[in-house]
Amino acid sequence: MTTTRNPRTVIVTGAGGGLGRAFAEAFAALGDRVVVADIDEPAATRVAAGLAGAIAVGVDVTRADSTDALAAAAAELGEGRIDVIVNNAAIYATLTRSPLEQIAEAEWDRVMAVNAKGPWQVVRACSPHLGDGSRIINISSATVMSGSAHWAHYVASKAAVIGLTRVMATELGPRGITANTVAPGFTLTEASHGLIEGAETYGVERSALRRPIQPDDIVGTVLYLADEASRSVTGQTVVVDGGRQYL
Repeated sequence: MTTTRNPRTVIVTGAGGGLGRAFAEAFAALGDRVVVADIDEPAATRVAAGLAGAIAVGVDVTRADSTDALAAAAAELGEGRIDVIVNNAAIYATLTRSPLEQIAEAEWDRVMAVNAKGPWQVVRACSPHLGDGSRIINISSATVMSGSAHWAHYVASKAAVIGLTRVMATELGPRGITANTVAPGFTLTEASHGLIEGAETYGVERSALRRPIQPDDIVGTVLYLADEASRSVTGQTVVVDGGRQYL
């Protein structure tokens, strides 16, 4: 899929653990310079310490001053250019599943601020440093397709990501920048294990492949969308869930 090339400068938000860490590790393994960004700066630092050429940046994706600082750090690492943004930061494991009438307003607002506003804040800040061939990959969720009950705020926020991605593709396409969404199904991360009892078998019987989704199953799609091979793919949503949504 990849050919010999210069190292890219890659931002991965929410990279202190889970899928974000897996993405950061995969880009670093390709020789890219990775900005490991997370609101938990110590966690980001631990991940970056194990990756050649990586730096850690503490970031609150809901705040403009914080995302501006992230963009500046990434641009400095990339000598003025940012090649790939993976908007992965999200509120997920700490959410309370509740009927939509019982979701606290403050929790709804916080989920929207991080999950929907966050990707916009990051791209807004990084836009001056993006150029022809830059890639934006926003992480949504396959729950948007199923309308998972008792999770209205999370599902709505991840649906917003899909719409936002399409606008990014339209507005930034003339500059040679692509924007796509990856929508993972239920994936066995640390957060998922903490969220659902029996996570290893959750939903497996409803999937075509009859096996749980692992972080590495999502990584390949993200790497493809960051690669030159996907240069004509933009505004798309790729569901990676083992076929669960289509049975």
